Amino acid sequence: MLSHLQGPWGLLAPGVLGTGLIAFGLLLQAIEGVVPCPMCIMQRLLWIALVAVSLLGAFAQGRSPARLTLLAQAAIALAGAFVAARQSWLQWYPPEVVSCGRDFYGIVDTFPLREALPMLLKGSGDCSAVDWTFLGGSIANWSFLMFAATVLYVAWLWRVRRAAA
Repeated sequence: MLSHLQGPWGLLAPGVLGTGLIAFGLLLQAIEGVVPCPMCIMQRLLWIALVAVSLLGAFAQGRSPARLTLLAQAAIALAGAFVAARQSWLQWYPPEVVSCGRDFYGIVDTFPLREALPMLLKGSGDCSAVDWTFLGGSIANWSFLMFAATVLYVAWLWRVRRAAA
């Protein structure tokens, strides 16, 4: 059962998860009218990056590209878990003064990255709003769980591949 995970399929699994979550987010946006906040957009971009890295890693040959893929997947998933955890925190403990602030693209277009990133991570009033829930968890909560599961999967896959070598 585990032998097929040592090939490209194991590296592709986080990308498949990311593709499904991105599609679900777009579906929620189109059907339910849930508009993503700046932190939601950052999480989507991290899922897209995870999909891209997974695809590149699945088609690359050799142990070194596989290791680089796993490291990149872990780094991206950790960054995503951090952003999702920050947004979950804002949802659980909303700021006293809620300001709508700038949107994601307004911040990225106006400020250099070193200034934009802290502004995006600070969040806005929109980021503390819970527009949709499933089993009591917000989109940010579920995104955190999926990013954390990806980190655990990548760590497990690293160990399985290392033991097989």
